[in-house]
Amino acid sequence: MEEKDHYLKAKLNSAVILGLSFIIGCVLVSQTFYKVKQLDNTLSVTGSTKQKVVSDAVKWVSSFSRTVYEADLKSGYTQMKNDEETVLMFLASQGFDEQDVVISPVFMDQVYKYDSTGGPKEYNLRQAVELKSSEVQKVTEVSKNTQELINQGVLFSTQYVEYVYTKLPELRIDLLTDAIKDAKARAEKIAASSDKKVDVIKSASIGVVQVLPVNSVEISDYGAYDTSSIEKEVMVTVKASFNMK
Repeated sequence: MEEKDHYLKAKLNSAVILGLSFIIGCVLVSQTFYKVKQLDNTLSVTGSTKQKVVSDAVKWVSSFSRTVYEADLKSGYTQMKNDEETVLMFLASQGFDEQDVVISPVFMDQVYKYDSTGGPKEYNLRQAVELKSSEVQKVTEVSKNTQELINQGVLFSTQYVEYVYTKLPELRIDLLTDAIKDAKARAEKIAASSDKKVDVIKSASIGVVQVLPVNSVEISDYGAYDTSSIEKEVMVTVKASFNMK
């Protein structure tokens, strides 16, 4: 009799455990189905927009130099001082204020010759010239016409000219709105194919800003900033998620 009771209790316990396992399994399945259903009701798309801008600031970097023998270093420095004054006078004659010009101290480097026969040492004396201005077109033209300095005996050369757009932070905010509109338009086209409609935006994250030459397609994952062109295109991308209904 006791063995029979023990058998019945064990069978009952097994039934209870099996029943609980079934219930828990059903709950887990229903939760998984609910999550999947939630994911189906969210659509993530990427939107973008671009706008042409014209650079409103420029930096012109150039230099002038002299090569002298060691015994002539004193007179070389005197020549460099005269060249500096000539450069400043030239820039002033072109309408640039001296406060917009920064001229570095004299850099001196020894000239090494691989076929040297033990002759006197030579040194290269150089000074960098940096001019910043908002007069983009004027600087561009002057940087291309420095023959007057050469005619006066100054060994002057342009290193590079950089063009920038200073209102980029404000423009980025304005373009963000248009990029989200583009993302929503794309989401609506995708949703239409599944008989759904786009509801409110759930989240949005802005991508890197691309500042490119006009009509360029050479974008970078880390963002790009072209400084070689006066006219540029600013492109902003945004990844947005929308609820569906």
